[in-house]
Amino acid sequence: MKKLNPIVGIIMGSDSDMNVMKHAGEILDEFGIPYEYKITSAHRTPNFMANYSKNAHKKGIKVIIAGAGGSAHLPGMSASYSPLPVIGVPVETKLLFGLDSLLSIVQMPYGVPVATVAINNSRNAALLAAEILAVSDKSLRNKIIKFKNKIEKESLVKNKKL
Repeated sequence: MKKLNPIVGIIMGSDSDMNVMKHAGEILDEFGIPYEYKITSAHRTPNFMANYSKNAHKKGIKVIIAGAGGSAHLPGMSASYSPLPVIGVPVETKLLFGLDSLLSIVQMPYGVPVATVAINNSRNAALLAAEILAVSDKSLRNKIIKFKNKIEKESLVKNKKL
């Protein structure tokens, strides 16, 4: 999906990650936040990944959400090149169920921070991106407050069903 003037970049190492990463786009759509998807493999297209990460801020991207499975180098490598906040999404793997991805992403060295969400939880990555953007966007902050009120009400209603 191509959005005009994206402010969030959703990147992944392979199109096989799309079944997880598409949920980030759905959340950003809910908040009216323009985004773009890119396949920027840290291993197969390292120059493309580096160029994207170095220059994303020059084209208006403000936050990068990076999904990766297995060795999961993409979020950290993107963060090493980019001055933008990077949110890592560990993508579940067949052999280790995503634990390898989670540990790879969360253990970044000093100077290269990557915010990390739960395995396959690109929805929370998108919510965190929205909250980061809302720091300087009152309209978006109000949408987030409404969203939090909505999920609170949904949770309280569940008590009535117990």
